[in-house]
Amino acid sequence: MSALWSVGAGLLLLLLWVRHRGLEAVLVHHRWVFVCFFLLPLSILFDIYYQLRAWAVWRLHSAPRQHAQRVRHIQEQVQEWKKEGSKRYMCTGRPGWLTVSLRVGKYKKTHKNIMINLMDVLEVDSERQVVRVEPLVSMGQLTAHLNPMGWTIPVVPELDDLTVGGLIMGTGIESSSHIYGLFQHTCVAYELVLADGSLVRCSPTENSDLFYAVPWSCGTLGFLVAAEIKMIPAKKYVKIHYEPVRGLQKICEKFSEESKKKENSFVEGLMYSLDEAVIMTGVLTDEAEQSKINRIGNYYKPWFFKHVEKYLKADRTGVEYIPSRHYYHRHTRSIFWELQDIIPFGNNLVFRYLFGWMVPPKISLLKLTQGEAIRKLYEQHHVVQDMLVPMKSLEKSIQTFHVDLNVYPIWLCPFILPNNPGMVHPKGNEAELYVDIGAYGEPKSKQFEARASMRQMEKFVRSVHGFQMLYADCYMTREEFWDMFDGSLYHKLREQMNCKDAFPEVYDKICKAARH
Repeated sequence: MSALWSVGAGLLLLLLWVRHRGLEAVLVHHRWVFVCFFLLPLSILFDIYYQLRAWAVWRLHSAPRQHAQRVRHIQEQVQEWKKEGSKRYMCTGRPGWLTVSLRVGKYKKTHKNIMINLMDVLEVDSERQVVRVEPLVSMGQLTAHLNPMGWTIPVVPELDDLTVGGLIMGTGIESSSHIYGLFQHTCVAYELVLADGSLVRCSPTENSDLFYAVPWSCGTLGFLVAAEIKMIPAKKYVKIHYEPVRGLQKICEKFSEESKKKENSFVEGLMYSLDEAVIMTGVLTDEAEQSKINRIGNYYKPWFFKHVEKYLKADRTGVEYIPSRHYYHRHTRSIFWELQDIIPFGNNLVFRYLFGWMVPPKISLLKLTQGEAIRKLYEQHHVVQDMLVPMKSLEKSIQTFHVDLNVYPIWLCPFILPNNPGMVHPKGNEAELYVDIGAYGEPKSKQFEARASMRQMEKFVRSVHGFQMLYADCYMTREEFWDMFDGSLYHKLREQMNCKDAFPEVYDKICKAARH
């Protein structure tokens, strides 16, 4: 009873302090207070609800039976939009704050919202080695479903809450992408409800133009209702090798060399300064040296990027065996390294043991509660960007990132980009090795100014025939955007399928110049 009185008294004092300082001041200058006392517990409740729901659906086998009914409901909503005179564009009814992108789409308020309640795993086909899922299935949900069956998918993008739909309509990448390509390249079929209300299946051999045009289209060709993704056999561990490298030229040479080796199941680099990095390579295995097993996903373990940094500071190589699912979601607990700006003491040993089991807060809840003051603060003094550039331009790209942003750590993730039709493909006629350069944090460059600096970055990326991930803030003009991306197939299909009155163009949906 005395413990309850103590907790109650503590909460009362906290509320009085918040009232005295003002809620907005607390949210801006002491955000960790709100996150620790409110968002972390709320995030746990969210996780429990969705886990119980997924378990109930699995036990009752209700997902396949209800899928067709849910798709018909989407078709009915589209038909209703047509009867209303097709006066407004359509978009999904999922609230903007629920997406992992830091951008909150204002179009939700003006467009016709089509409710899409599709968040279940539909079928695991072991013979074809394909899993069929609905678009709101998350990476955490999918790996939890497949791993006990002995399966996984070839590309498992980092964060638990990333959804299949977002990874197809946008894009997704993982440290296995040097073998398998982007997330879209592991998909074998999509099912969509189009602007006329029809249900269409597309694959490389069936409605192939639509199949190649869907990735990166951000929901502007139709509503994704199901996807089929390749599966590969899962193994228990990832044997990971850590190697510190110093000197930018040596870092780029080593990273490129390891990325070309198909025997590496995973390749990843973390740069801690312009000339200091740790290059990691991993292979899947069922055998492990017990003394070298590191269950990095356990709540009390150090954040992964901090753990990796120890090898750089000690200037030594190392080998560990990480359980596969822990490896797939190794950056989830710290949201890469973004959480250190929200909870500065989050990697402290005491915090990890007492409260680490509640981490991370849901990105969606962080967006919902950030308020206009924090949103503007983040927009002007924070970057979250992924730029995809050819491997041959890596050294020059990192130098550009350093001058224009000076944000560290920097994430390096290689991927093979096949010469498929669609918005994103290499400049030549053959597949080419690219690298995702991820910059997340507060720029230390003295001349950083959000719009000017990002436009300078975008100009550089276009000059090397690179691409910008569309979840992030984009400042390009329409002409610059379509100079970066190949819109030939996309525009052809929008014309053929009468999308122009049904959905906005992808540029108008995501670019700041169009939205403001």
